[in-house]
Amino acid sequence: MKFGKEFAAQMVQEWRDAYMDYNSLKAVLKDIVRIRQRSVTASTSKSSLKRKVSLYRAFSGLTSRHRSSQRKNEDEVILVHAVEQQEGANGHYQTMFLMSSDTGGECELRFFRRLDDEFNKVVNFYKMKVQEVMDEANELTKQMDALIALRINVDKPMVEFHGADLENLASNERKPGRFLNLLAFSKIMKKYDKITSRNASKTYMAMVDKSYLGSSDEITRLMERVEATFIKHFVNGNRREGKKILRPKARRERHRITFSLGFFSGCSLALVVATVVVIQGRDLLKSEGRTQYMDNMFPLYSLFGFIVLHMLMYSANICFWRRYRVNYSFIFGFKQGTELGYREVSLLSSVLAVLALAGVISNLDMEMDERTRSFEALTELVPLGLLTVVVLIIFCPFNIIYRSSRFILIQSAFHCLCAPLYKVTLQDFFLADQLTSQVQAFRSFEFYVCYYGWGDFKIRSNKCHRSGVYKSFYFIVAIVPYWIRFLQSLRRLIEEKDAMHGYNGLKYFSIIVAVFMRTTHDLQKGMSWKIMAVVSSGVATIIATYWDIVIDWGLLRKDSKNRWLRDKLLISNRSVYFVAMALNVVLRLAWMQSVLGFREAPFLHRQALIAIVACLEIIRRGIWNFFRLENEHLNNVGKYRAFKSVPLPFNYDNVDDEDRHI
Repeated sequence: MKFGKEFAAQMVQEWRDAYMDYNSLKAVLKDIVRIRQRSVTASTSKSSLKRKVSLYRAFSGLTSRHRSSQRKNEDEVILVHAVEQQEGANGHYQTMFLMSSDTGGECELRFFRRLDDEFNKVVNFYKMKVQEVMDEANELTKQMDALIALRINVDKPMVEFHGADLENLASNERKPGRFLNLLAFSKIMKKYDKITSRNASKTYMAMVDKSYLGSSDEITRLMERVEATFIKHFVNGNRREGKKILRPKARRERHRITFSLGFFSGCSLALVVATVVVIQGRDLLKSEGRTQYMDNMFPLYSLFGFIVLHMLMYSANICFWRRYRVNYSFIFGFKQGTELGYREVSLLSSVLAVLALAGVISNLDMEMDERTRSFEALTELVPLGLLTVVVLIIFCPFNIIYRSSRFILIQSAFHCLCAPLYKVTLQDFFLADQLTSQVQAFRSFEFYVCYYGWGDFKIRSNKCHRSGVYKSFYFIVAIVPYWIRFLQSLRRLIEEKDAMHGYNGLKYFSIIVAVFMRTTHDLQKGMSWKIMAVVSSGVATIIATYWDIVIDWGLLRKDSKNRWLRDKLLISNRSVYFVAMALNVVLRLAWMQSVLGFREAPFLHRQALIAIVACLEIIRRGIWNFFRLENEHLNNVGKYRAFKSVPLPFNYDNVDDEDRHI
């Protein structure tokens, strides 16, 4: 990989503008190359006499030690030297180029002027960041002094809070990209020397090394003091434990995870093929029990299909977030080292797919086998048994199968159900957004309650849709996810006094109205109800699509330097964003189709068409996830700072001692 691409990939996106503009300097060097090439072409037309003189002078230079030394000194003076005009507050540096009269000299002069601008920008930014870290350290010192003076018995959770806060102070040394910028300056100067055949990099980099950017060690000394203080007061002098808390290691990829993923993925593909073979071999699509199976068993197994697809989309999101350096683990509030990677999520989805497909095949075999026809009730219990296993694993209290991630999921789901009683975090409303794309999964779960709770599984037939209670809950479960997001928006509106949360609440309210109109039309019929259902659904779709693209993704900015996108982008290929916007519109219309009730097709059963539309909505949500978190990472549109220090578990008022009440 070329250094320019690697440099762009290693940038901290929040501070992209504070990095050295490597590409612009490289563009100036290309201009120098073109000017020198034209000069070389013109020099070939000189007379042979002048060429002989040139050769003679070159030969004379090689044979004279005195002339060689004199020429070396002239080169050092002629090439470049750095003049530090102001040092201190502004840290302004200026380079004096003494060979502007040479061929291409004006272009080289422009190169050094721009180089100085970039260097001064980086130095001033680094000074600002160091000052911020020192201010945080001073505040943390006061808090720690107060805590130590009170002799509070610090438990493990509180130690983790301190570790996260102190870790931020230590990691800020890396985040402004100090060493990355130093490497960039070194690379661009070496490239300049290579193009111009000069020796300017040594002189310029000597100035860089002596500057504040190259010689500052405040953060290094602060890190040492932080570690010593933390180890002494919070982990009883246990240096290993203190280092473990302050500098947690990233999760190591394990070979058994990769092997298991490949094994279960292969098994799931084999089971898919086996299912198709069984259906085709026994001609089940034309059998008399086809309709009965699609009405009774297909909704039960489709629940697992929706979950597996959503997990696969989330796994793909994690993969691309890591590739484009989106700090998803910090944004979601996951403890470092405990977050699931895309391999772990893919493994869980593949295991669930294997279990579900095995259940489908076993159910088909038992129904086709004459020896098991007498056990009709038992064969119908296969999907219920599988669902029971999944629920038990999710709520398992033992430290197996990623317990910390399961508990985070349960906690966020509980906060969503109790909205607006809990303060809304990004983790909570992000999960609630996922639930809005799993409406059909909720309806499948409702079908489980009806099919097994009312005993319909014993006769392989259900009367759920004939029940008024079932129809009422069929309507309620579709509204609940949007109602949760509506309440979360109201909570944030009251707390943050930001009108955008009110508008977001109106968006979800419009969707609730659309679902209500559609359900009423199903019950009451009539042209007037159909018109109201169509209008309300169209309005809700337009508002939701606009909100996805403009607000959540931050795109369609007319005045952006990336026209119709936004200023900061992670993906270099801009066409990806336009394709994503088009897909969002198309898939939103597919979701609208389920609201309008176009659920009949000559070649598909009604339940199959419903499942396909639900899968398209899950895919749309997966695409939305990546760009939503990208925008959060780059612009913090949700008022969440990805690199903000974690608050300590107590408050400290910055007032005089006599005004302090303890």
